[in-house]
Amino acid sequence: MAFEYAIALTGGIATGKSTVASLLGLSGLRIIDADVISHKILDQNAAWVQEHFGEEIFGSRGKVDRPALGKLVFSDKAKKALLENFLHPLIRQEIERQSEKQDTFKYPYLIDIPLFFEGNAYDIKDSVVVYTPADVQLERFMKRNGFSEEESKRRIASQMPIDEKKARATWVIDNSLNLKHLQKECEAFVQAIKEKYPAPKK
Repeated sequence: MAFEYAIALTGGIATGKSTVASLLGLSGLRIIDADVISHKILDQNAAWVQEHFGEEIFGSRGKVDRPALGKLVFSDKAKKALLENFLHPLIRQEIERQSEKQDTFKYPYLIDIPLFFEGNAYDIKDSVVVYTPADVQLERFMKRNGFSEEESKRRIASQMPIDEKKARATWVIDNSLNLKHLQKECEAFVQAIKEKYPAPKK
């Protein structure tokens, strides 16, 4: 059975989830990354993507240009739904496969799922949310991606508000300040996991 020892790692656009995943990975926690899986599946199904979204969303190397695809689907709800309905079952299938393997260790591991609360597709009891106040989130997203304020707000609005995710979380990792503060938050989370789940006896 998948997800027995899983903890969902989630957050919002530009809240720092990838940085947190890296820090937690360095601490020894095992992580399944839904984004990595989705990128791989997208490339494996390039022919389907070309058929439904056109040649223009391919880069010079013949791979899917994800920013171009993102711009296209975020401006068209029907195309966004088409892409998600195709990708999400394949992503879930691979996550389940990897989860079943991780469960054999009988110790918690993280599944990095950006739309964990929005999709409500995974039977995972515990979650940790990487939190950044909404105004800081917008500022960071604009700076990172170079989008206009209007486009940035539209992208962020496609997800559940970050404060609502925070309220639903089992644990919260605060990323409202600097990297040093974030490292301390990650260390505190790792310690909480160790206290709640003693290491299995060998």
